[in-house]
Amino acid sequence: MNTYRHLGTLCVAALGAILATAPARAELALSNLIVELQPGKHIREDVEVWNNSPERSFVAIEPREIIDPSLPSQRVFLDPDPEKLGLLVSPSRMILEPGQRRLVRIATVSTGTDREHVFRVTIKPVIGGIKSNDTGLMVVVGYDVLVLVRPAKPFANVTANRTGRKLTFRNSGNVSVEVVHGQQCDAARKNCAELPGKRLYAGASWAVELPSDQPADYLLKSPGKSERRSY
Repeated sequence: MNTYRHLGTLCVAALGAILATAPARAELALSNLIVELQPGKHIREDVEVWNNSPERSFVAIEPREIIDPSLPSQRVFLDPDPEKLGLLVSPSRMILEPGQRRLVRIATVSTGTDREHVFRVTIKPVIGGIKSNDTGLMVVVGYDVLVLVRPAKPFANVTANRTGRKLTFRNSGNVSVEVVHGQQCDAARKNCAELPGKRLYAGASWAVELPSDQPADYLLKSPGKSERRSY
């Protein structure tokens, strides 16, 4: 089981006026925020959802496909039919008592693809009627789980071009690649600056401005492979 994290959260709703007292929280925790599937090998995975609040939580779960992620043509595709969407997520709703844990199953229904498909599964509390004589703030936090359906033959191909202090990456492969743990050190390699990272989707490019003229190092992580490069 992965460590519970509160990264990648979405602020779903805020109601009322802020008081001097601490706000109430409708809080969920998830076992993991990234799911990787591959038809014929690893077709399903369970994500554990945990109600970490003292109140009963009503949870809604909705999947959607992100077509052409990070490209100018990026768009969202929604369909309640898993066969048409290409992803089965069950259940679509749940009720969690305080401290209760339940599983959300995420499974690909695709028989194969030549290119990575990217989905987001929103898992969020649903606010019903609030009965109170006091005005307060209800903080509701939801999550967007990233689901990657890998192709039968993953091929990662990231190239980079540097012009002065501008470093541009391009992914011409068929799967996303994590460009992470970047750093740029001085000539003596004693003082190093951290550089921003990014998941680079297939067909996308990304540019980063470097703080100096020294070489920049990045770790490129793709399915089954990690490689450190200097630019």
